[in-house]
Amino acid sequence: MIGTKVVSAQGESLGEINEVVVDPVTAKVAYVVVSFGGFLSVGAKLFAIPYSAFKYNVAKSSLVENEYILEVSRDHLEKAPGFDTDHWPMMTDEKWQRELHTYYGLLPYWE
Repeated sequence: MIGTKVVSAQGESLGEINEVVVDPVTAKVAYVVVSFGGFLSVGAKLFAIPYSAFKYNVAKSSLVENEYILEVSRDHLEKAPGFDTDHWPMMTDEKWQRELHTYYGLLPYWE
């Protein structure tokens, strides 16, 4: 998953998967950290996005890459709560988790 391209539903590039966060209790992918913006990853902002916000697009031919589709606009992603590589959020904080799921219009994965 890491390094896989992320695109909008319209096919616009939104970044790539930088990290995968697994819930230690359920052993399921909880969040995907997407790197967006910057140049050659310098100055890129990171976004933790609930895994359920993505659809996996399997390549149908060698001309198309596998990618994850995120059903949000580029503008919505740019305004999303993000962080940089030196200041990660406390991903075990339930308040943070709920706010993140609310931002993306999703129910928390544990409910």
